[in-house]
Amino acid sequence: MKTLHEHLHQDPANPQPKRILALDGGGIRGALTLGILKSIEDTLRKRHGDDPNFRLAHYFDLIGGTSTGSIITALLAIGKSVDEIQEMYQNLGTRVFGKYRILSLLRAGKFDEKELEKLLEEELGQETIGSSNIQTGICVVAKRADTGGTWAFLNHPGGKYYDANKGILLRNAVRASSAAPTYFDAEAFDVGNGEVGAFVDGGVSMHNNPAMLLFLMATTSGFPYKWKTGDDLLEIVSVGTGYAKIRRKVAECVGIAGVKWAPVVPAMLMDDADNHNQLLLQYMSKSPTAKSINSEFGDLSGDLLAPKPLLHYLRYDVKLEQNELNDLGFTKVIAEKIREMSDANNKEVLRDIGLEAGKRLVKDSHFPKAFDL
Repeated sequence: MKTLHEHLHQDPANPQPKRILALDGGGIRGALTLGILKSIEDTLRKRHGDDPNFRLAHYFDLIGGTSTGSIITALLAIGKSVDEIQEMYQNLGTRVFGKYRILSLLRAGKFDEKELEKLLEEELGQETIGSSNIQTGICVVAKRADTGGTWAFLNHPGGKYYDANKGILLRNAVRASSAAPTYFDAEAFDVGNGEVGAFVDGGVSMHNNPAMLLFLMATTSGFPYKWKTGDDLLEIVSVGTGYAKIRRKVAECVGIAGVKWAPVVPAMLMDDADNHNQLLLQYMSKSPTAKSINSEFGDLSGDLLAPKPLLHYLRYDVKLEQNELNDLGFTKVIAEKIREMSDANNKEVLRDIGLEAGKRLVKDSHFPKAFDL
């Protein structure tokens, strides 16, 4: 098992391959993410001697997530297996999304965040951003509501804000990242040097899908990693929480119906940001999992931004449409209902969809031997 220093450091004179795992936000649909991660963990475990103690934290040098992805990120980074996290996640669904908060004029969120906070304390205890028990690089993405900035909580000792942030409880950073507006109240805490910040869900930023942010952090000079690019030097594995095509009737978008725009605009912006992330990462790579962005861009298989690929990029996600669910064997599942991000009743079927999709999507050939440990 590599040390944290070995995960984070790269010798510029003799660069070794680096591996990044990026996890989307999506509420209870994180159970679907875990189903896919199970196949990734099983595949990589077999590649590395079938050791039952193998964990994704051993393989990935940096794990980053937003919202529900940040919860999974933190648990993976402290060395938990996907099976262990999946068991916890089923409990999370019942406890956190199981019942609505009693209506209050003093609280904005419709769910009581106290259950989420209790669960995070049970799982993460007193671990801090700078804890030596975090086994690999970590990035928790949150949106700072009082200043408008997007914050990436990092455990790299060379980070610009590491000294100020290293004492922040990991559970507070994760709670901040998952404070989805209208679902939970914002989270406020001391971010170092006596400064208090108020945070909401990182999905409110451009980085509900954090893969592009992690690429930029890993390779630009303002951050401490300074990892080299190349399809044999940098691998990003990005996992979603399910997606679907937006459909609305024309009559629902014009005239008096326009007053209903406010609730749907955030979802539209998040969808655009996700597609933009995937477009750029496919444009910079020769991805074996490339999807069609739209009818004009296609899958960019004939396009490349630089003379050579800048990374090896993998994206795994499930289209939550009826035909796709039928193909996976879930003929009795209603696609429209399974898309809801806060319905605890969906937690088991989402897990099962992720498990089945993972078996079909994740292939050993997707992981070049150059990135083997």
